[in-house]
Amino acid sequence: MTSPNSNPQWGASYRLIASEKWKAKSAAMGRDVTEALVEYARPKPGMKVLDLASGTGEPAISLAARVGPQGHVTALDLSTELLQIASERAQQRGLTNFSTQQADAHQLPFPDRSFDLVTSRFGVMFFRDCEMALREVHRVVKPGARACFLVWGRFEQPYWSSMIGVVLKHVGGPAISPDGPDPFKFSRPGSLSSLLRQSGFNHVEEETKTLPWTWPGTAEEVWQQAQAVSTPFLPLLQRVPPEKRDEVDREVITAIQQYADGDSIKFGAAVMLVSGVR
Repeated sequence: MTSPNSNPQWGASYRLIASEKWKAKSAAMGRDVTEALVEYARPKPGMKVLDLASGTGEPAISLAARVGPQGHVTALDLSTELLQIASERAQQRGLTNFSTQQADAHQLPFPDRSFDLVTSRFGVMFFRDCEMALREVHRVVKPGARACFLVWGRFEQPYWSSMIGVVLKHVGGPAISPDGPDPFKFSRPGSLSSLLRQSGFNHVEEETKTLPWTWPGTAEEVWQQAQAVSTPFLPLLQRVPPEKRDEVDREVITAIQQYADGDSIKFGAAVMLVSGVR
């Protein structure tokens, strides 16, 4: 079991290293989820799109391919290092209608009514003040434009249960710090929809889907990757006593291998797609 320290620079350094190491396989695992959000968002040629908490570039890159040269996609994130990876990926694909912006979603550096579409994949639940951020989204979209979000469903699903669930069984206590980021903040049906309405959006829609979530490699690899990038669970992982780490690792690997299929691990992902119209 890896044991990243609790240094506040973890988000900018340790996660960056992990993102670089696993970027190809992580992108492959998230491809179906990305495609689901892109289809749900219904991008059209010529649209001006903002993607929030874009990290290493999805779904922003996929959206840029869809809006064409007359459109434009801005990938926004707090991390300049992750956005650099996004820029390089976009350049490799020859996209000239893609740009990045380092900024806070709570204070978007754009004029009112700037965008035809706003998206975010696995991002909105980590905003410090979700209603403030959603009001900013409402401000920067044009009248009649949509904001589309994809968030995690329940914790009780294979990807989380086979890894974090096993650790939790051994060490007890909360899976997530009460004042820390929560991937499952909007897993309760209707919770994000309600917040969108409070933030000024109309015609709010929500649907739950189970999508492919397949790691193209071994159980050991996906466990390493999960420990490296799952920031909300760092306090939990750090509570594993050194003398129990090997035992926990073995149990996690055994649990993951239930979902092995040939050279891949096929977890599936329960997610929610939620949107609103200004």
